[in-house]
Amino acid sequence: MSGKLKEVDPEVAEILQAEVRREIGEIELIASENFSSLAVLEAQGSVLTNKYAEGYPYRRYYEGCRYIDQVEQLAIDRAQALFGAEHVNVQPHSGSQADLEVYTAILKPGDTALGMSLAHGGHLTHGSPVNFSGQTYNFIPYGVDRRTERLDLDQLRELALRHRPKLIVVGASAYPRIIDFPAIRSIADEAGCYVLADIAHIAGLVVAGVHPSPIPYCEFVTTTTHKTLRGPRGGMILCRKEFARTIDKAVFPGMQGGPLMHIIAAKAVCFHEALSPEFKAYQQQIVTNAKALAEALSGYGFRLVSGGTDNHLMLVDLTLKEITGKVAAQSLAECGIIANKNEIPFDKQSPMITSGIRLGTPAATTRGMKEPEMKLIAELISQALHNIDHTAVYNEIKQEVKKLSAGFPLYPELLSN
Repeated sequence: MSGKLKEVDPEVAEILQAEVRREIGEIELIASENFSSLAVLEAQGSVLTNKYAEGYPYRRYYEGCRYIDQVEQLAIDRAQALFGAEHVNVQPHSGSQADLEVYTAILKPGDTALGMSLAHGGHLTHGSPVNFSGQTYNFIPYGVDRRTERLDLDQLRELALRHRPKLIVVGASAYPRIIDFPAIRSIADEAGCYVLADIAHIAGLVVAGVHPSPIPYCEFVTTTTHKTLRGPRGGMILCRKEFARTIDKAVFPGMQGGPLMHIIAAKAVCFHEALSPEFKAYQQQIVTNAKALAEALSGYGFRLVSGGTDNHLMLVDLTLKEITGKVAAQSLAECGIIANKNEIPFDKQSPMITSGIRLGTPAATTRGMKEPEMKLIAELISQALHNIDHTAVYNEIKQEVKKLSAGFPLYPELLSN
């Protein structure tokens, strides 16, 4: 890490160093988090943060954008190559804004749409009543089958034919199974509506061919660029060519002003990395690790929602263990294992308490961990959750976590001497 920050603002510099040490020394299992490469971090912290560039490549409102145009066009071209998309807008600041911008492009306030219920694994922006999406549009929630805990396509079809929405939003933040995009396309065609696939969580799996792509089946696709894509925090919209102008107008000037060009440069680097053969192997390992972790946890008596996982995450139902998701997540954090509390389908606990935890393998896989480490992590999770508030056990687990983390170095270049 450069000494300039330490010289100018030692207080912030020390906070940054503390966070580097935390990330190095803990096991990150939050499914939506990952570790960007030093190349991505370097681009993100570059002089491009200085430049205003309202507009689009070669159509700017400010002068001095010749290099800005090059880097944004590079990001667009690489994203198109990655996903096979007809049109890409890399300017959205986040996945939530990307969703909002698609809604703005094709919906009017009060229009009807279908979105996966947050309580069943969906996202806030898919129509939650506490979110802009649910407050602006008439979102009808759909969910999973109570018995299988998998997406209930019969329910989705029935709702689509009854309400005749203008849009079906598909995608999730806590759903461990493959999403059947062709089936959803068929339902949308029958109901006469558009489909937006929000693949923020699975985008890396999609470009590596580990999860089916929504591109052939959906008019619109949104994603974040961190999570499994392992880039900077940001968003992106992919769409069919016929909607290109409408989407671009919705982003700028509709919802955003000047794009964050340092972030767009970091997106370009991320896409470059994702085009490599190593990235595909990495995504395959994410899924292999998730299956190994899920299987090992099942062996310790933990019930997994839907019985397992097809992707990078799993939901652990703690009801039979008689502990809440909140207690479990806090207990694991005390041991240096970072997860998050999460609702399970048909949860009887409140969203702030929950009956489950969500676990994901992208970050641990980035560090080089494989199946043996997943089995050890499952063992440590079991020890922690079967010994709630047992300080001596927590201390033993914490030492095991430090030993495991030390074997998979992360960001040594960012540590100050």
